Amino acid sequence: MITAITHERKQQIYNAQYSHKSNLRRELKNKTAKVGVIGLGYVGLPTACHYAAEGYKVTGFDVSESKVESLNSGINYINDVDNDELSELIYQKQFTATMDMKQVGEMDVLLICVPTPVNNLKEPDISYVKDVGKAVAEHVKEGTMVILESTTYPGTTEEYICTPLTDRGYVIGDNLFVAYSPERIDPGNKKFNLSNTPKVVGGITENCTELACMFIGKNAHRVKGIRVAELSKIFENTFRWINMALVNELTVLCKELEIDIWDTINAASSKPYGFMKFTPGIGVGGHCIPVDPYYLLYKAKEHGHRTKMIELAGDINDGMVHYSYNRILELLAAKDKLMKHSHVVVLGASYKSDIGDLRESPVVRLLERLQNKVQKLTVIEPYAKEIRINDQIQPVAKYDAAILQRADIVVIGTPHNCFDWKSVHDNASLIFDSKNVMEENGLLSDKVAKL
Repeated sequence: MITAITHERKQQIYNAQYSHKSNLRRELKNKTAKVGVIGLGYVGLPTACHYAAEGYKVTGFDVSESKVESLNSGINYINDVDNDELSELIYQKQFTATMDMKQVGEMDVLLICVPTPVNNLKEPDISYVKDVGKAVAEHVKEGTMVILESTTYPGTTEEYICTPLTDRGYVIGDNLFVAYSPERIDPGNKKFNLSNTPKVVGGITENCTELACMFIGKNAHRVKGIRVAELSKIFENTFRWINMALVNELTVLCKELEIDIWDTINAASSKPYGFMKFTPGIGVGGHCIPVDPYYLLYKAKEHGHRTKMIELAGDINDGMVHYSYNRILELLAAKDKLMKHSHVVVLGASYKSDIGDLRESPVVRLLERLQNKVQKLTVIEPYAKEIRINDQIQPVAKYDAAILQRADIVVIGTPHNCFDWKSVHDNASLIFDSKNVMEENGLLSDKVAKL
């Protein structure tokens, strides 16, 4: 009797598993699955628009009422999303936005794209993932696939997504499917996007991996386990973080040795194999590279290990703001000018060219150093309306040659392509070029100083 019950229960579990898996496979194949994207920021909104354009009905979830209202009105706030495309998706009812988390229970696929920042002590802040994990567990229905895309340390998906689900009785891989597929969105990149960039995919079980790969499609790069997928994203950006630190350290040395760092980099780049080009700057910015290595550092410490190279790279990269500040002091002093009596103009403050993203921007950190040290500080940032510096609102000026003419020094912070570099060169009396754009445009002269 006991054997018969056990066999019957096993058959029930198998039938349920097969049913949920086959239903989701059919919905993915026919693109009738309802897709939910939680978090409509720099990752979530482009992701939602991508899958809506692929033919899925997509619902975007966000806690910001203003974002939800803007999107439902066809108003875009992300540079990487085409305004006309968004309006058309809204009009065709392929995409809609909501604050109502109860609608999670109507979704067949859920993509979690919430922020994973670090706090002031550079420790991981997983609070957004925790909160979403609980909300999903409360509202999700059987047969749904949940994919976490937020960058995080290994073990996060199991602890903060799977645990709330299993606590409610779900069996991962049987009546619910969970995977991790880190976002690979590069704001402002016109060449690589969601349509042509491979995406790492790792599931809790083989069923989870298979279904997640089917949803992501031809760009899916399957890995053996979910922790491999989680670690791979942190490794990608830690690799860049460390190499950026190397070139930044070499830049400081080259200044002492009176060797041109940019000529040195170009010389090394002539080798067609075994070398990857990295360039120096005021620091390292963005929502990934200055953040992700600290997730790995945190996890290493949790297991009693020190990641010395990551810690050292952090010290070097963070130190470039101080180095740049001192360079400005030196350049002004060489012109017999004191910082407190000088008008400093900064061109570009976002963390990379041609976007308005100010998150973790090293130029903003430099502005924080300059703000109360100079007679006048002018920031020209065409992609932002204002900048918050030291908890104060810094107005942003439009480009005007007359402003440059009155400046004691012009600092090239972020080299947006919309800037007229010949105009900058001709109207500024002293230029601190942190990205070597003057030489690249054939405008190198005695009034241009490199990093």
